Amino acid sequence: MRITLLALILIPLSAAFPARADLHITRDHGGYVEEYKAKYARIRDNRERVIIDGICNSACTLVFGIVPMNKICVTPRASVGFHQAYYDKAFTFGIKVTSSEGTSDLMSYYPDTVKDWIRRNGGLTTEMKKIKNGTELWKIVDPCPEEW
Repeated sequence: MRITLLALILIPLSAAFPARADLHITRDHGGYVEEYKAKYARIRDNRERVIIDGICNSACTLVFGIVPMNKICVTPRASVGFHQAYYDKAFTFGIKVTSSEGTSDLMSYYPDTVKDWIRRNGGLTTEMKKIKNGTELWKIVDPCPEEW
């Protein structure tokens, strides 16, 4: 293996500056809330950006309450969906059993712009309430600049 002078200079420099990686959300239907809280906390702490470029439903929407809003943007393909928290259907014999405590927890993370949209649209229910890209979504989060 041959090591050049340029490699000797670049190797220490690469260690000094952590790599930045954007999270590209294209088809995220949600999952376990605690996993999303941890994932988004890591993204926030690493000062990474989030690009919503497709579906971001359910627990995915916690991004709005954990990652700074100036680090999140939406593309023309973006849509987000909100609903009440519910227990894993694997443990409830396939029945959707809502959790008022879990729903309150979700709401506590959302910024006022999200809470206002949810209130204006009848609050959280068992049914998914979606916002597609456009002026309604842009009241919550900015469209992505072209360079993103």
